[in-house]
Amino acid sequence: MVELLVTYMEMTAPPSYAAKPAPAVGLTVGPERIGRADYLALYREVGETLDWDQRLRMRLTELDALLAESSTQVHVLRHDGRAVGMCEFARVGGPEVELVHFGLVPDAYGQGFGGFLLDGALRACWTRAPRRIWLHTDTNDHPRALSFYEKMGFRSYQRRMETFPD
Repeated sequence: MVELLVTYMEMTAPPSYAAKPAPAVGLTVGPERIGRADYLALYREVGETLDWDQRLRMRLTELDALLAESSTQVHVLRHDGRAVGMCEFARVGGPEVELVHFGLVPDAYGQGFGGFLLDGALRACWTRAPRRIWLHTDTNDHPRALSFYEKMGFRSYQRRMETFPD
């Protein structure tokens, strides 16, 4: 078992700052209905250094059903057509939307791509008028995750130590 400090954060209003411009030519972001193979390839590439395994442990039929749900949205950041980031939301269209997964492939770090991806994805989610968008981050995530989410408008509402299978 592994014990991690988990921080729960929420955003209760759309971003109040100006939309983030694309930091590079050839960047696009938007929701995509990607198939299982493409989803898992991107999930692995983004999550490998962060120990993501939740989707890798799912039965393939469960993952297919999840990806087919209209309330699941996966926003993909593409650079010249290549998928370099993802932002996955659950329960889109409901009053409380969860930001389940967010990240970039390692060679996209440090270029401003993350802010562009999350900003675009959040603005798209807010068009559906949720009461809030929430997430949790933990000590396994990128070292700057907490400060990044705060910069993007999320506020912490709970912190606690949680135990997870090793």
